[in-house]
Amino acid sequence: MPGPRRDGPSPRDARLSGLEAWLTGTPAELDAATAALTDAGHLTQHGTRRPLTGSDAGRYRLYLRLSVAADRQRPTGTPNASGGALIDLAAARASRRPA
Repeated sequence: MPGPRRDGPSPRDARLSGLEAWLTGTPAELDAATAALTDAGHLTQHGTRRPLTGSDAGRYRLYLRLSVAADRQRPTGTPNASGGALIDLAAARASRRPA
């Protein structure tokens, strides 16, 4: 009978660190998300884009690993260049009409 199962990392594997992300989207969305995440840290591993099938045809999945400084301060009050705007959810809910 084998001994108890060891639950933990293999001593043969290198220690993993950093932020892992699986992204799913169109090639343009993956490019934009990769650029944004790279701005937040250092890209240490960039997987291969894999096409999705079925109802997700035309979309891809991508694995990224980044080294992100946890103590990095986010700039506040910086305008967002994407053209989006924050929504006041309380006001939107209050003015929402029932279906």
